[in-house]
Amino acid sequence: MYYTDRIQWVRDCKNITQREMAEKLGIKQQQYARYEKGINIMPVTYLPKICKILNISADYILGFTDEMKEINKNGK
Repeated sequence: MYYTDRIQWVRDCKNITQREMAEKLGIKQQQYARYEKGINIMPVTYLPKICKILNISADYILGFTDEMKEINKNGK
């Protein structure tokens, strides 16, 4: 699975819309959709924010593990 697939899958599982993700990232929904579809490359600076929004480790999103670990309360 590519990182965009993992982000989309977790987002769908948590019932978060693309619009909600975009708002939390401070970008337009159309831009977020292009990132998620892999049309545009998502800046790495969004990764920590995405992890916090989805409450999931970067290791899972980046494919270092297949275990979906939630991040702890202080964001690590």
